[in-house]
Amino acid sequence: MRANGLECIVTGRVKGPIRVVHSVRTVDVKALTSLVGAAGARFAAEAGFTAAAGQLVLVPGASGEVTALLGLPAPDRIDPFVFGGLARDLPKGTWTLSLPDDVDRSAAVLGFALGAYRYALGEAKPLQVHLYEKKPDPLALEMAQSIWLGRDLINMPANLLGPDELASAAQAALEPFGARVKIIKGKALETAYPLVAHVGNGSGRRPRVVVAHWTGSKAKKDAPLLSLVGKGVCFDSGGYDIKPSSGMLRMKKDMGGAATVLALARLIMAQDLPLRLEMRLGCVENSVSGTAMRPLDVVTARNGLTVEIGNTDAEGRLVLADLLTEASEAHPAALIDVATLTGAARVALGPDLPVVLGNDDAMIEGLLEAGKTVSDPFWRLPLWDGYRDWLKSSVADLNNIASKPFAGAITAALFLERFVGSDVHWTHVDSYAWNDSTRRGRPEGGEILGLRAIYAALPHVLGMTDLLN
Repeated sequence: MRANGLECIVTGRVKGPIRVVHSVRTVDVKALTSLVGAAGARFAAEAGFTAAAGQLVLVPGASGEVTALLGLPAPDRIDPFVFGGLARDLPKGTWTLSLPDDVDRSAAVLGFALGAYRYALGEAKPLQVHLYEKKPDPLALEMAQSIWLGRDLINMPANLLGPDELASAAQAALEPFGARVKIIKGKALETAYPLVAHVGNGSGRRPRVVVAHWTGSKAKKDAPLLSLVGKGVCFDSGGYDIKPSSGMLRMKKDMGGAATVLALARLIMAQDLPLRLEMRLGCVENSVSGTAMRPLDVVTARNGLTVEIGNTDAEGRLVLADLLTEASEAHPAALIDVATLTGAARVALGPDLPVVLGNDDAMIEGLLEAGKTVSDPFWRLPLWDGYRDWLKSSVADLNNIASKPFAGAITAALFLERFVGSDVHWTHVDSYAWNDSTRRGRPEGGEILGLRAIYAALPHVLGMTDLLN
């Protein structure tokens, strides 16, 4: 785990030359001579440079040095990932960005940093490409650092990251910012979070619940309370309703919701936003053993509802349920949970679009709009009343799976809604938390989807227009 800093960004004195990446659009191609000289412009043309978004070409500069040209999209379509291939594709050395005035420099720095991420067990190889920033934007650096943290946790092999290790990682990440972090286990967990305990019964690596409280240094006593909840299933075999081997290959990422929530909490604390924050993580392993939960078990949840276990592979919603109940008891201004919850969401929208559902239209619209603005999109599905009866049970208050093989992401959210306070503004995020292949700024492996959108939407969500100023 990386403790401090982003080694891909350098400031101050630098050994050796600092070379320039000129960012240009298609309309500017004819003016390349002013940037790289006549010879450089001819070289770029012969190399087929058209300034397509993300296109990179190395050319001799006007003074003979090597420089680079990077294509940009139209101003209203720029996202950080346009700059995400630079750390991978530039020759080793130190580079700086030359940007048009209408490009957000902090977004460009963030994109570079996200593309520079590499996961490695043990000591990572030194980065070969660095970005020079005279005065880097603290938000871009902290956002990148938080996303790197989340990616590291998702990428860590499950034998090295069980419930206890995940809980300890959360504590280590948040306590330096003054958060009060409590790790609950044993009898206390069984009493307070019976559904979490039931999911974790099958594993020798016992469950943990992390509860963190934090207040910004400038927050008033009546500052809004934001509550975050994350699913931290460190490995999911499916339990007795066991997954096929192919379905288990990426199940170390089933704690991606917890990683996302932790990364977001860290960012909020690092930026010292003037709000009150609570974070809860349910850290478990869903295994098969003589003590594992069985199909048709009935468990009484924290809020008194009885739940029939229709399928042991629908464990994520059980992990979240008690945490949502406890979070609701504090009557937060906004409650957001994140989970790698259903394959149905992926079938509907693929890996790049997290699903959002919730009980507050204005809150969700704010998240959707923020997602468009920062190129970190969500897509909404409805909490459809007509499907509520699908969760009926003949022996309990509700079943953890629907009686019909349709609308799996919706029925999962309808289950969760039963554990959210009626006065609480709540949004549920169903995320894939993974990149199946490497793209600009998105290395193959764990991914923190939705963090930038949620952060950008906080002023709207909490009713604080000057929150991020």
